[in-house]
Amino acid sequence: MKYDVVILTQEKYIAPNEPDWYSKQVIKEDALIVKALEEQNLKAIKKDWADPNFDWNDTKSVLFRTTWDYFDRFEEFKSWLNAIRHKTRLINSFELIEWNFDKKYLLDLQTKGIPIVDTHIIQQGSTMTLLDLQKSLNWPKMVLKPTVSGAGRHTYLIDTENISQHESVLAELLQNEDMMLQPFIENIKVHGEVSHIVIGGEYSHAILKLAQEGEFRVQDDFGGTTHLYAPSNEEKELAIAIVEACPTLPAYARVDLMWNDKMELILGEIELIEPELWFRNYPNASTQLAEFVKKNYF
Repeated sequence: MKYDVVILTQEKYIAPNEPDWYSKQVIKEDALIVKALEEQNLKAIKKDWADPNFDWNDTKSVLFRTTWDYFDRFEEFKSWLNAIRHKTRLINSFELIEWNFDKKYLLDLQTKGIPIVDTHIIQQGSTMTLLDLQKSLNWPKMVLKPTVSGAGRHTYLIDTENISQHESVLAELLQNEDMMLQPFIENIKVHGEVSHIVIGGEYSHAILKLAQEGEFRVQDDFGGTTHLYAPSNEEKELAIAIVEACPTLPAYARVDLMWNDKMELILGEIELIEPELWFRNYPNASTQLAEFVKKNYF
């Protein structure tokens, strides 16, 4: 085979003519993991997952990193994934990716004792209205989003003043996909959300994400900012416990924790497919991942 590991990205991060600041960071992070793998004597290259000219039989494994267009091309991505799983080894595994696609996994983790943000699933085709759901759930403020989503896609903050404006939005989305409601956690506006990075079951580092004034989403797509963060032992232990509760051990995971209104730690999501890992802030983490890949996959 030509390669040991192909680092998966999307076309816009391969060789942009005029990369913006964020694209430069993505390219830098991908380069860090390529270098770290090469230092483990593994032949690595970066490729667009949708590259029609690449033969996936030419690599022993693929490492999912910055495939951030997959949720906008979900059916295409699933078809590609089902094809390459028989040609090469996936890191993380197909089992984990398939489980992590849909945020119903939160309910799986809850049955294992993991504290999560309360989550109510609205099945595709349902005719329930937001008003009916709000009365039933008794959540004055709610966050509505698809169960399969990323980067804040179709994520809305619902309250008593704007609920009627989103009824048609929900009805339209339910024609094509499952949706979910969660109570809005007010503390996120004050304390933000912390992304805890766990590599090979071992705690690595953390990043604090804060929403900009007047916004509730912490993603940088919506003006959110990131900051270095020193986690407590309680946070580290919960992040590791969440990773250990996954169907199998992930090579890497981003565990997003926040504090509820009682200042109790709860899980917002665990990202196992293409999480941002902030190697640019913690370059040694790329070495940690490369060492785990070499030891466990080669």
